[in-house]
Amino acid sequence: MKIDFRKFDSLFTVMEYFNTDDICKQTIAQHRWADGDVVCPYCGGHHCRVCKDGRYLCSKCNHKFNVTVGTIFENTKISLRKWFIAMYLVSSHKKGVSSHQIARDCKVTQKTAWNVLQKIRTLYKQDTKELEGEVECDEAYIGGREKNKHESKRTEGTQGRSTKTKTPVFGMVERGGTLVARKVQNTQGHTLSPIIRQFVKPGSRIYTDEYIGYHSLYDSEYTHAIVRHNANEFVVGEAYTNSIEGFWGLFKRSIFGIYHCVSAKYLQRYVDEAVFRYNTRKYKESARFHEMFRRSLNVVSYRDVRNVA
Repeated sequence: MKIDFRKFDSLFTVMEYFNTDDICKQTIAQHRWADGDVVCPYCGGHHCRVCKDGRYLCSKCNHKFNVTVGTIFENTKISLRKWFIAMYLVSSHKKGVSSHQIARDCKVTQKTAWNVLQKIRTLYKQDTKELEGEVECDEAYIGGREKNKHESKRTEGTQGRSTKTKTPVFGMVERGGTLVARKVQNTQGHTLSPIIRQFVKPGSRIYTDEYIGYHSLYDSEYTHAIVRHNANEFVVGEAYTNSIEGFWGLFKRSIFGIYHCVSAKYLQRYVDEAVFRYNTRKYKESARFHEMFRRSLNVVSYRDVRNVA
């Protein structure tokens, strides 16, 4: 009988149920092979049998394998209980959780906790669902807090939309629905327009500020309305960008308050995590944990953690 994840509404219930690695393995097996037909991760052979040591043997290719082979937990050296606790902490904390906090809570080194979190973040790759209806677009600039540096170490000309010391991120949100965000090289029109056309359905109504990078939307397949923030306009009828700006506020507070610093190399993963949390904002903690567990049954290697786009 498959476990009901709805009962995991607190860290206590997670720790109480997953009190041994064997129970964790049973849960993984139940979700991977719900019909009882164990499939070999090497050759795809069916009806693999269980050996005395708890591993499985494929009669087709004669490979022996563990239940964790072909999942995010493959070749892990730490307890599966700690993996499950880490996943629950990540899913339940509204603004994320740092590797230092995971290291303290799970009694592992900070380096191990960092790798665990990065593996988890690789599961957050955003869906390519098409946005439609009313869509707000806006860009944010992450990093480059020059006011915190000594005057002699500050870089000139970094105010506003400068990318000298900041990394731009472009976001689009369907009002009341899904959000998509991407790290971009720059925020010029020739960069933003293809992304909009990739994710926003033709005929949708797009709301932006007065930034010149959106001027190509005036004569396009979209209806375009703007608010002039420079003129202290924030809501003009149905035209506003408060939803996407609210997301940027949450994302920046998670960086400043939890992570303190995020490198440009791994920024997209932190964006993906924040987008996942936003898109599941109506989920209960148990449902978000279940979704994370479902995604964890995919292979993620050390190479996937270190190699980023």
